[in-house]
Amino acid sequence: MNIRFTSSLTPEDENAIAPALLKALAGILDLLPIAYAIRIDTSDSNAYHHRGAADYPSRQEAVPSSPVATAEYG
Repeated sequence: MNIRFTSSLTPEDENAIAPALLKALAGILDLLPIAYAIRIDTSDSNAYHHRGAADYPSRQEAVPSSPVATAEYG
């Protein structure tokens, strides 16, 4: 999937915001069990990169470890 954004910011503002945007997006994507790559190219040809590896849970982590509680009605 490729997503493109067009900015109306100045090159200086883009370079100030790009690292924070990259960190925020990586923080969200790191919560998912996917591999991804983010690249932000600014209008003055600076590039910011980040890659995340897929982190699949083991089978034991995916299975609940405690039985489901049942409610009794009297």
